[in-house]
Amino acid sequence: MKMISWNVNGIRAVIKNGFYDSVFAMNPDILCLQETRVLKEQIRVDLPEYSQFWFSAEKKGYSGTAVFSKTPPVSATYGIGSGVHDKEGRVITLEYQDFYLVTVYTPNAQHELVRLEYRQAWDRDFLEYVKVLEKNKPVIFCGDLNVAHKEIDLKNPRANERNPGFTIEERSGFERYIENGFIDTFREFNKEPGNYTWWSYRFNSRSRNIGWRIDYFCISGSIRDRLEDAFILKDIMGSDHCPVGIILR
Repeated sequence: MKMISWNVNGIRAVIKNGFYDSVFAMNPDILCLQETRVLKEQIRVDLPEYSQFWFSAEKKGYSGTAVFSKTPPVSATYGIGSGVHDKEGRVITLEYQDFYLVTVYTPNAQHELVRLEYRQAWDRDFLEYVKVLEKNKPVIFCGDLNVAHKEIDLKNPRANERNPGFTIEERSGFERYIENGFIDTFREFNKEPGNYTWWSYRFNSRSRNIGWRIDYFCISGSIRDRLEDAFILKDIMGSDHCPVGIILR
């Protein structure tokens, strides 16, 4: 089973920039999108092989997630059950026979860290949410987590120590996933620097590979033996992020 996650930075824009060709080339069994920035009724995504699940923010043109699945899930849930968090369309959970799949678009701490306190609350509450799910069956969560976990995960760590996505607070939030038994799947197969999933549109950052690894697949430790591969598809264009994926037995 191949699963792909991609922050598309606007589904309408990426459709104009080769989205369908990219999906056909990747051929995922499950495709998770973040930052769709659209209401479901505003767009038709022509992927007839897939069941579609959409969760939009109350604020128009902001945030939003979607999941496309060739295998219909047992159930679908939107949000994490919090009135504070669920206004921004950031989480969709699909239950399958032997695991939960959660796609998440984690809030950004924003310029001058004005949303860092909220981001810390989100990290705590999202971890609690996936740990509750895990009591029933293993969890796979994926998406734009808006954090580079370690110095290896961005090009210029020293210059970004107090910038959004690389503060001690945000990195500690990710570390708690690891401490609670979740596995950063990409690092199971690749421990080399220079592997990024997001590049600024400025300064030719992508062509120069000045980037950050902020998109992830994390899995419960109990299904590590099912993990065949984890990868970054850096050559897929159309967004400032590239897709990431895993293959499970």
